[in-house]
Amino acid sequence: MVGQLPARRAAGLILQLIRQGKIAGRAVLLTGQPGTGKTALAMGIAKSLGAETPFASVAASELFSLDLSKTEALTQAFRRAIGVRIKEEAEIIEGEVVEISIDRPVSAAAAGGGSPAPTGVAAAGKTGRLTLKTTDMETVYELGGKMIEALGKEKVQSGDVVALDKASGKVTKLGRSIGRSRDYDAVGPHTKFVKCPEGELQKRKEVVHCVTLHEIDVINSRTQGFLALFTGDTGEIRAEVREQIDTKVAEWREEGKAEIVPGVLFIDEVHMLDIECFSFLNRALENDMAPILVIATNRGITAIRGTNYRSPHGIPPDFLDRLLIITTQPYTEDDIRKILDIRCDEEDVEMSADAKVLLTKIGVETSLRYAIHLITSAALACQKRKGKVVEMEDISRVYQLFLDVKRSTQYLMEYQSQYMFNEVPGEAEGDDAMQS
Repeated sequence: MVGQLPARRAAGLILQLIRQGKIAGRAVLLTGQPGTGKTALAMGIAKSLGAETPFASVAASELFSLDLSKTEALTQAFRRAIGVRIKEEAEIIEGEVVEISIDRPVSAAAAGGGSPAPTGVAAAGKTGRLTLKTTDMETVYELGGKMIEALGKEKVQSGDVVALDKASGKVTKLGRSIGRSRDYDAVGPHTKFVKCPEGELQKRKEVVHCVTLHEIDVINSRTQGFLALFTGDTGEIRAEVREQIDTKVAEWREEGKAEIVPGVLFIDEVHMLDIECFSFLNRALENDMAPILVIATNRGITAIRGTNYRSPHGIPPDFLDRLLIITTQPYTEDDIRKILDIRCDEEDVEMSADAKVLLTKIGVETSLRYAIHLITSAALACQKRKGKVVEMEDISRVYQLFLDVKRSTQYLMEYQSQYMFNEVPGEAEGDDAMQS
């Protein structure tokens, strides 16, 4: 990211507070002119937090286009930004694969032998043996059909270090044993070499699952369970279901089985929310399990949606009082030049120094976004004249072809009377007088 040093320093402090868990239930407002990097700051915070911390993003205008009520959509967004780290102990078998042999009998009946075979073996018609070892011991395990299928999916072979979950039968390939590293002359870049496990094969291990409260809500409220997470058809979730889940999560926290991870909820275009949504947010932030709320707007003093009152950023004063406000400043000429250089590199556009100076001047006089749009257009104009480097003439050509906001507005003012349904102030007053 280029420029915006004060805003980035402030975002860095917010990031430290989030990591230390000292800002839960608070809100941050990113405000500034259009195209000054507010959304980029929020995305930077999200990436810096890592995959463990939940991050939910929503545009305020989306709340009015969903089948859900506004408060239900906000509640779901809040709960998507609250993670639950669930800890449980599981019995696993961890060791290096010495040998894996699978027998494929002619018929499923042959798989039984002298004793009744498990259903999975009878269905698959396969039996097998798996020899695992650690530095201290070696054991042979009889395999059923489901375990053989799981091992096949993970492509387990001799020399791999694996972990088998006794309860679920899940197979996890931890890597390749260091002792077998010279079996092949060449290995793929993703091959990971690990040491042969020590101690006993069977051991108890703490397993951590990270889910969001919204995922738990969906699984417990829909008939199709977790499949609703993939279809997106979550619908309205009853308050009773959420209360029961909150009670259960609170019990797990007391027992030490679970830990709440407050994430980040980012609401863009927050000025589009109405007074009801702001009242809901005021109350939601007082909840014990509230996430960190980051909101962004590019509006100045404007009307609060749903009222006739005007307020800074279109946000009620009582809600503004809760916010830590970070402002972004317009980019300087040097910043615009650096950003345009980066964009040219990303889009593989070779541009002369004079053309970049002209494009920077256009960005200063119009807007950064307009200047960025001209990069690809100028590259196409350069290709048309069979050139390899974008020159000043290409920039000038596309500048004449595509208008910026100021020139477009000036054109409308000059030729307004020739447009359909134009509203010239003088004529509009005269029409009102005639109707009255």
